[in-house]
Amino acid sequence: MVDGPSSAALRRNSGLNVLLVAEESAGVRVLRLLAEGGHKVVGVLSTPPGRTGGGAVATVALELGVVTLDSRRVVDPALATWIRDEQVDLLLNVHSLFVIDAYVLEAPRIGSFNLHPGRLPEYAGLNAPSWSIYCGETTHAVTLHWMEKEIDVGPVAYASSFPIDEVDTGLSLTLKGVRMGLPLVARLLEAAARGREAVPVHPQDPSRRRYFGPEVPDGGRILWGRPARKIVDLVRACDYAPYPSPWGQASARLGDRTVAIVKASRTGTRASDPAGTVGDADGPSVSVAAADEWIRVHSVGVEGSVLPASDLLERGARLADGV
Repeated sequence: MVDGPSSAALRRNSGLNVLLVAEESAGVRVLRLLAEGGHKVVGVLSTPPGRTGGGAVATVALELGVVTLDSRRVVDPALATWIRDEQVDLLLNVHSLFVIDAYVLEAPRIGSFNLHPGRLPEYAGLNAPSWSIYCGETTHAVTLHWMEKEIDVGPVAYASSFPIDEVDTGLSLTLKGVRMGLPLVARLLEAAARGREAVPVHPQDPSRRRYFGPEVPDGGRILWGRPARKIVDLVRACDYAPYPSPWGQASARLGDRTVAIVKASRTGTRASDPAGTVGDADGPSVSVAAADEWIRVHSVGVEGSVLPASDLLERGARLADGV
């Protein structure tokens, strides 16, 4: 008598059991990747529809007939029992900011993995795309790593690097990371289907680790006495339009008014006027002096409205550092 295939082999052949913890468009795209790949999405933990700032992933999950749970349940160790009962193979965390309980991380058969929108270990923590732009990097990365109790320290399974263009913003770099991250998830699923031992384990170098929290450099204030590159990089890093920015908008002062610098670019033209001086207009854009060169300010924000810079900034006016 010939023995039939084991239950583990049957499960591998029919796809993995995956629990997805996810938010934003990245979470939606990973959910669709799982569904189209023949894997069983045991459940989705995400912000419920109707709660401020979320609901996209949960809405798609409901359309696909997937069990949805409130994302806050990941902090409850009791979720680990449910995961084991549902025979979850993989937990995937995609752009969810809740710190998952250690018992929950250990419950899946193969492991728990996080798709981090930055290079590890250099850009651990929050808002890695914005920090990468602000720090003047010319390349960025997305990293898929094993999850451990401490944030963003687990071994790397897969990573992908790509260039940062001069016109990239916080949003555009985030979206690039999503596009580059999806193939990493596909590689993980392919490897995990062969077993835990098939998933790469590359330990991070703790001496290179930098962790970024919710802080914003200089409180989001533009300091006009700095080089043009630093000012423009801050504006780009804050730019998630048309979506809300995790850093808010880079701010300056015009008299007693707070002005957001929404879009700006470098000119390469040396400026001799005092920093913050408003120069010539060119259509909707206006030149403003930095420490070394003129910056072209394209649009500004005042009291929630976005305007062409030339509608507000007049030649000879002086912008002060933000507050």
